[in-house]
Amino acid sequence: MNINKVTIHDIAKALNINSSTVSRALNDSPRVTKKTKEKILKVAQEMGYQRNLLASNLRKNVTNTIGVVVPRISRHFFSSVIQGIEETAYQAGFSVIICQSLEQLEREKNILETLAANRVDGVLISISMETMDYEHLEGLKNRGIPLVFFDRHCNIPGTNNVLIDDFKGGYDATQHLITKGCKNIVHFSGPQELEIYKNRFRGYKEALKKNGIPFRDEYLISSRLMEQDGIDNVKKLLDKGVVFDAIFSANDVAAIGAIKCLIENEIKIPDDVAIVGFSNEPISTVINPTLTTINQPGFEMGKAATDLLIKNIKNETGLLREETLIMDSNLIERQSSQK
Repeated sequence: MNINKVTIHDIAKALNINSSTVSRALNDSPRVTKKTKEKILKVAQEMGYQRNLLASNLRKNVTNTIGVVVPRISRHFFSSVIQGIEETAYQAGFSVIICQSLEQLEREKNILETLAANRVDGVLISISMETMDYEHLEGLKNRGIPLVFFDRHCNIPGTNNVLIDDFKGGYDATQHLITKGCKNIVHFSGPQELEIYKNRFRGYKEALKKNGIPFRDEYLISSRLMEQDGIDNVKKLLDKGVVFDAIFSANDVAAIGAIKCLIENEIKIPDDVAIVGFSNEPISTVINPTLTTINQPGFEMGKAATDLLIKNIKNETGLLREETLIMDSNLIERQSSQK
């Protein structure tokens, strides 16, 4: 007998009892005596029976599965978030399906459609840099699938968010550079259509304003914040003859590109240009000079987002809660800004 296809009917036949009795025993029904239940469970184990959890869960209209969508799994921050998600989900009896959008809107749409078709109980998502049309996300919400945004979010009423205080992070990074004597501070931003980069930019501007430093349009450079973008951004500044003594980058990856380009052009860091990144990627501690950055508690964010999602999944009222949790961040000073 193929043990992968053992059914309750096979167990019933081996014990010469009704299939319904076997089914009740396997589901721990009180209608079956302890002695009979033990006998059935023993034979089921010997025959290699495995319950069809998917079918069982679908009958209950649940799958005990959570979908997770991140821009890039390779980023340390997102892998830390996933660790927090998986640990919390596992403890609550949920499995996790992890997907990456690779910063592509169409890929993100297809992923969400696939997750919905596979009847996940809820979705955790950090949106891609291309996500400026929210129709696919609103569609998920309208189908009654609980949705929690983490890190990158969009303003959709009735959804839940677990975020870093991006305004404060942007403010702290810029204020730190100002205390080091910097006055011509360039900001490398992601797309300004996304709330996360909009808020980091707002924090940057507020710190300038508080210190009586005027904002200059040429100091805001938006890109996809890849390492090559950091290199290209510095090249553009140098080619245009823009005077700057500091860079606040909205992520570490572009900041590292900037460091490489400045070193190649024999510009001293931090003496000539001080740099602060955002996210505390592991490479920020090993690059020379080491990178000052805003630390994000990825693991804790993953746990909090999962807890919030599971609350909504288990909410029997049918009304999805609307809640936003703001997590604190902190600046870690390293060599790139130590003047």
